[in-house]
Amino acid sequence: MADDDRLPTLLSSLPPSSHYFSLEFFPPKTSSGFSNLQSRLARMAAALRPLFVTVTWGAGGSTATKSLELAEVCQRQLGLTTVLHLTCTNMKRSMVDEALESAKEVGIRNILALRGDPPREEYRDTNEGGSGGSGTDSNEDFVWAVDLVRYIRRNYGDYFSIGVAGYPEGHADESNPEAGKQSVEHDLPYLAEKVAAGADFIMTQLTYDINAYQAYEKRLREYVDDDGNKLFANIPIIPGLMPIQSYQIIKRITKLSHAKIPEDISRRIEAVKADDEAVKRVGVDILSELIDQMKTLPQPEGMPRGFHFYTLNLEKSVAFILERTGLIPPISEPDTGAAASSDASDSDAIANDDVKTKTPTPTATSALSNGTTAQNGISPLKAGITKRRTSSVNAQPHNRVILEHARQEHQQQQLQKEAEKAETTTPVVNQHLAPNRGTGIPASDPTRKHNLMISEGQGSLGREATWDDFPNGRWGPSHSPAFGEIDGYGPTLKVGPITARRLWNHPKSRDDVTALFRRHVVGELEAVPWSDEIDVDSGGPAALRAETEVIRQDLLALIENKGYWTLASQPAVDGVRSEDETFGWGPPGEGFVFQKAFVEFFCPRCEWEEKLRPRLIKYGPQQVGWLKTDAHGEFESSELLEMAEDGRREEEERQEASSPSKTEDGPTQQQAPTSETTSKGTTTTSTSTIPTSGVNAVTWGVFRGKEIVTPTIIEAESFRAWGEEAYSIWSEWRRCFPRGSQEEQFLEQMRRESVLVNVVGHTYIGGHAGQGGELWKILLSDE
Repeated sequence: MADDDRLPTLLSSLPPSSHYFSLEFFPPKTSSGFSNLQSRLARMAAALRPLFVTVTWGAGGSTATKSLELAEVCQRQLGLTTVLHLTCTNMKRSMVDEALESAKEVGIRNILALRGDPPREEYRDTNEGGSGGSGTDSNEDFVWAVDLVRYIRRNYGDYFSIGVAGYPEGHADESNPEAGKQSVEHDLPYLAEKVAAGADFIMTQLTYDINAYQAYEKRLREYVDDDGNKLFANIPIIPGLMPIQSYQIIKRITKLSHAKIPEDISRRIEAVKADDEAVKRVGVDILSELIDQMKTLPQPEGMPRGFHFYTLNLEKSVAFILERTGLIPPISEPDTGAAASSDASDSDAIANDDVKTKTPTPTATSALSNGTTAQNGISPLKAGITKRRTSSVNAQPHNRVILEHARQEHQQQQLQKEAEKAETTTPVVNQHLAPNRGTGIPASDPTRKHNLMISEGQGSLGREATWDDFPNGRWGPSHSPAFGEIDGYGPTLKVGPITARRLWNHPKSRDDVTALFRRHVVGELEAVPWSDEIDVDSGGPAALRAETEVIRQDLLALIENKGYWTLASQPAVDGVRSEDETFGWGPPGEGFVFQKAFVEFFCPRCEWEEKLRPRLIKYGPQQVGWLKTDAHGEFESSELLEMAEDGRREEEERQEASSPSKTEDGPTQQQAPTSETTSKGTTTTSTSTIPTSGVNAVTWGVFRGKEIVTPTIIEAESFRAWGEEAYSIWSEWRRCFPRGSQEEQFLEQMRRESVLVNVVGHTYIGGHAGQGGELWKILLSDE
């Protein structure tokens, strides 16, 4: 990689008025997701060749460490120019220094300086009037993104290229005196301040409105500050684009970001909203059209036009959009003449000192591949590299291969005579002969064209690579790189202190919190702190899912009678048609959908240990499966309990078999017990029909010509990852109040004393009105 891969340098090497693109990724929440993302990144880097990638920042603790780890993978292992996001609000100076030094150590020379990814508010101590106070975790060094820009320039000079955020439709959060009323004009002086402080490029929030974006760029280019300077005249402005992955994501992300969906685009999405595949297809069309429109917008003379994609760690839609819009550098493989014949391999490429070379002038293709050497064996050979075998190639021990020329002539003649008598013209032996050409040479890695086809989901390898193409947030598989990030923000408190206090008042007792959950279920409250969607501009309660009406009375009984604070739930469904207005999803008229009932909630630790846990164990894993965690990460599950019981029984049987007791009637007969008593004095069955994979599909669909689709699953790893997030929301809610206040102390107490439980009813026959309704009877029982 070139020594200087700062963005201004890279952009200056591109042909004038050309196009480029970049991709954004975030650190997955699970180790398996992180591993799978590395494979995806390598494939996308080889097939798509972005000019650069960006890695989002998680402030503090393990999340920040994961961001740096992912950035190092991109920069060092994959050779991709990497831009590291860095938020500054509520971060100590030492943490900022550590992040910048770590970035420098791994060769990163580009920083996107942010106050904090919206809508994740950093909890400054402000009152409803917007003035500051004391008592919360504040940081006087960094209040705004401009503070971070100045700090980097003051301490690192020009070592880093610095980018800042722009908002084509205005920035909306509680820092705006008119909260909820976005205004580009209001933002301009602050953006100008960041550019004047040393920002090199502007990367915008996502947009789907070409008219709004065109007006934004025009306004920036024409802006003149108080000193008469046109600060934005020649600065790169890179529009942010998010492929439409699902109806649920596009609706939620536009609510959170306050980005407008034009009416014509909204109509196209609404028409196919029940079919995820159709939504993706329409989404590819919409983004491709938007990019083609942006290409026609005026640019400063000679400046390349860029596009930044918020991938959500997914690849299929991005690959289709990039190919359709012609943004991918030329995909054809280089013609290396005879050296590229089938008896050669990319692994045979070695330096040839006899070949005199000339340093090539940067081109669009070389710049877009970041000047890197071959990746996965598919990049064009550098000048000075030739295809030439060496004696050391494949000199290691290897299996013998039968070659054509190894057979004697008379043996060949004999085989030919035998073949003439056989029903087939090809002798069986000949079917297993390896051709001379290429024998013993390792197969080449997939070509760039093949990698692109895989990223687009074509063929069996493509289907395997894009298996998680329909993300469902924390209800998807935990080993997906996109797990938990249905919109790129993740599950966390999605409002600031002022809005939090307006929505949820000042809780000081369990009854206060119970009242919030009750009001939410009956439709009187927009959301609770753990809600997936919080629309602070709606002015009224958010609409719950239609299927919630089926179990509303059961949820209210759990909240009011049991004190269980419900976070998520669904009723049982037994084979309703995919076009059903309440439960249907997928292609209309082409299949049937099924659901197991489940509910997730917080409950008091004493309730769990003394009543609920024994009751669930009594009914056994054939009827209910459950997962439990707490603020300390102490995890239990029905599966682990069953495995422990099985292990104990097996050990007892081994001991009895090794020391058989005798009676007057002979050896005793060992019989498998049908039930066992646990240490808690409750009973569990001796056998289980529930698989021990740890994955429980609770929603699935059967459609014509398709494999069974399972959009919603519950598994141990994803539940534990969500548990960490769920308890962090208690902490964020607590910080909406002054330290030491009654509200702050109470919420911290609830965080410590509450356990998070997820219970699934395995019986769904007959739906909620039939056997599928047994789960609610079990939970509401007074046993």
